[in-house]
Amino acid sequence: MSLYLMAAIGLKGGVEVNSAGFTPDLIVAALAGLALSCLIPIGAFFALRSFGRLDAVNASAVAAHYGSVSVVTFVTGAEFLTTNGMGAAGYMVAVLALMETPAIIVGLFLASRYGDKSKGSAHQTRGELLHETLLNGSVVLLTGSFLIGLIAGKDGFAPIAPVFETGFRGILCLFLLDMGLVAARRLREAKSLTLRLTVLAIIFPVVNGMIGASLGALVGLDAGSTAALAILAASASYIAVPAAMRLALPQADSGLYLTMSLAVTFPFNIIFGIPFYTYLATTFAQG
Repeated sequence: MSLYLMAAIGLKGGVEVNSAGFTPDLIVAALAGLALSCLIPIGAFFALRSFGRLDAVNASAVAAHYGSVSVVTFVTGAEFLTTNGMGAAGYMVAVLALMETPAIIVGLFLASRYGDKSKGSAHQTRGELLHETLLNGSVVLLTGSFLIGLIAGKDGFAPIAPVFETGFRGILCLFLLDMGLVAARRLREAKSLTLRLTVLAIIFPVVNGMIGASLGALVGLDAGSTAALAILAASASYIAVPAAMRLALPQADSGLYLTMSLAVTFPFNIIFGIPFYTYLATTFAQG
């Protein structure tokens, strides 16, 4: 189901860009996304160190998750926006792909700068880390399907449109049900999650979503694309970044960063966050 959803959103995004062409808005949105992906982990790191009382390595690993993005959250948000008549521009799929990697690099820099260098480092697995970061399955599938849609255009997409449009909403519902079961199980088994960290796992998406919505409106994106940027900024990775952190920072507590991103932030965004970020985007765009 995850393969289907990523392929569908990538294809449709590529087709939209093919129809609209490369515009200044695409470049502006890409730069805004990259800036968010680089800066969000820094703020999250210091919040986790001071309020969350985490050591530098765990704070770096968690911060990288919040600087990166959740594909499923974006797909759900894109469907919500489309249903409400304010679909995001197709190029936001490209922004999504661009935002996955920088946060990992920033997180590793923070771990190297503030962590205990005697406990191992990312330098031992640099090649593996680079491969996992740039060529992990979600990035390749999203980018590849986006390029296919970009080349094929509407005419090329038409023969397979029934597969990737008609069943999309139903598959998304089933996938969210499965993710809900996984999140509940992860939350029940959590051992290192404190009340302070739970609070941060809710504050981070709200604050980051507000920053994303403000930045999108500031650079002149339409309301739908501004909402999509806010959703991306508010989301937290639980696929690509955990894989990279296991290679680069094996001493970090995987149960901690997975529980925060998957069991707390993900359901919060799906239930409450997406409508809130959409409201912010609409308000800021009108203002």
